[in-house]
Amino acid sequence: MVYKNYINGKWLSSDSKKTFDSLNPATEQGVGKFQKSDKIDVKKAIKSAKKAFPVWRDMPAPERAKYLWKIRDCLIKEKERLAKIEVKEMGKVLKETRGDVQEAIDIFEYMAGEGRRLFGYTTKSELPDKFAMTVRNPVGVCCLITPWNFPIAIPAWKIAPALICGNTIVFKPSSDTPLCAIELAKIIEKSGLPKGVFNLVTGSGKDVGDEMITNPDVRAISFTGSKKIGELILKKAGIKKVGLELGGKNVIIVDKDVDLELAVEGVIWGAFGTTGQRCTASSRVVVHKNIKKKFEDMLVKRVRKLKLGSGLTADIGPLINETAVKKSASYVSIGKEEGSRLLHGGKARKIKGKGYFFEPTIFTNCKSEMKICQEEIFGPIVSIIEAKNMDEATKIANDVDYGLSNAVYTRDMKTAFDVINKGETGITYINSSTIGAEVHLPFGGVKGTGNGTREAGIEGINEFSETKAVYFDYSGKLQKAQGIE
Repeated sequence: MVYKNYINGKWLSSDSKKTFDSLNPATEQGVGKFQKSDKIDVKKAIKSAKKAFPVWRDMPAPERAKYLWKIRDCLIKEKERLAKIEVKEMGKVLKETRGDVQEAIDIFEYMAGEGRRLFGYTTKSELPDKFAMTVRNPVGVCCLITPWNFPIAIPAWKIAPALICGNTIVFKPSSDTPLCAIELAKIIEKSGLPKGVFNLVTGSGKDVGDEMITNPDVRAISFTGSKKIGELILKKAGIKKVGLELGGKNVIIVDKDVDLELAVEGVIWGAFGTTGQRCTASSRVVVHKNIKKKFEDMLVKRVRKLKLGSGLTADIGPLINETAVKKSASYVSIGKEEGSRLLHGGKARKIKGKGYFFEPTIFTNCKSEMKICQEEIFGPIVSIIEAKNMDEATKIANDVDYGLSNAVYTRDMKTAFDVINKGETGITYINSSTIGAEVHLPFGGVKGTGNGTREAGIEGINEFSETKAVYFDYSGKLQKAQGIE
């Protein structure tokens, strides 16, 4: 089947007259053909969003919220169908794709509630008979560029706050998961959203993304993806509001006094859930020297029982494509060359001769400076590093360019608070894995993970709105601030 772009309320073929294929990563079979859009398509979408902006901006926020409620209700009805489509196109296991759709449900529900808030604040003026406050205004046309690993949740995390704040949207999904994006667009269309408020264009970053980033009618860009592309966006965007979420090299610290069964469970979920293809994946584990051997034995024993295969039946699904398999294999070679010891896995696999599978892989005797401990792999590979105490563990944890998520398993309150206070991340978990964000809390990181913005919760509103200061002078005379006579 050939799928189309969605521009100004219509499903349209690309100006390029070209299409590309999206493949099921478990079977390597096509799931559909999609528009290979060009700059002309993007300009049409931006023009549509710009034209629709005044009407959407001027609609009261509680009225805008009604559309978000409709989208939420439709997502609930379509949850199982969407989850199975995501298994087919993206590959992760069904229980995780259900969670992906549930995140979309949750964020539309949360942001619909913000339609009754969108709070500013009031404060006292320094002058008599003068009132001071702030109000929120929408930014304008927002371009949203999203990855393939959460192909419904991450777009929803951006679309919902952008809409409730009164912005109009041009959305470019990953070319690895365009079908999931189109299914979400169909649900948004069913809400009756005014034409032009939401637009979707499929295609490559080169052909589509560049025009989004540089077009002067675009006032905001929200991007989730690699650090390299994020840096490029900042260089090209000019004076726009730019929100970036650029991945992580996340760590679980395991103290000597913990419930090891619980810690092992957390590492397995964090390292191998979504086949390691999460920006919050637990790709490093720093373990106290007193328990390292026992922890490793327990971890390997559990991992050996994990089943590779289709996301409908297995514990671990495929990687997204062949490039991802080659990347994971290259890091296995690097790990061996650097002197770490392979405890388990390390090989690409096929199921019935097909699919982009990779064994869950564990390295030990790792050093913090090794590439496998420094670079984001985005595959099912975890590195174990020994620490003599928790002070050393915290230093190792911070010894990376990224700063998204960290976690600590401990029964010691001081250790927990040390990780909270000294850990250089935007998210911290105590006695849990590095994954599991909730939509009413901010999501994002520090250092190489982003540029200071956060998604979800009230921070999602901040990302997609501008704050205006308002002064109302009812004194009947010209009053000069700062004590000027």
